[in-house]
Amino acid sequence: MHIDIVEGCIACGVCESLCPEVFTVTDTSHACQAGVSGREDACRQAAEACPVSVIVVKES
Repeated sequence: MHIDIVEGCIACGVCESLCPEVFTVTDTSHACQAGVSGREDACRQAAEACPVSVIVVKES
């Protein structure tokens, strides 16, 4: 699984609250690919919860 954050993040912090091992929010959200393994369900949940739909989950 690969996580991309596309343009438009509003830095609301929802993704970080759901999966802090992968997502970090500063002025925008950032995804740490090294943290994804074993947290795929949390990443999918964060993508679904994103209010502006900028988290793109690419299944491998």
